[in-house]
Amino acid sequence: MNKLFTAIVHKEGDLYVAECPEVGTASQGKTIEESIDNLKEATELYLEEFPEQKTQRPFLTTFEVAVNA
Repeated sequence: MNKLFTAIVHKEGDLYVAECPEVGTASQGKTIEESIDNLKEATELYLEEFPEQKTQRPFLTTFEVAVNA
């Protein structure tokens, strides 16, 4: 059975870091695609050991903060 998860990707130095907020897994790669492929593998391995509990899908929003120049 396949299940849809969220990948949040950001760049750190020369690497892309991908994180799955529903499970708490993370991985990295030289490209966005590689980081997501590595995240899929890490998440599959994690879920083999720790079956998923019922979780809610995260949502994305923005917020504003004051920045002193």
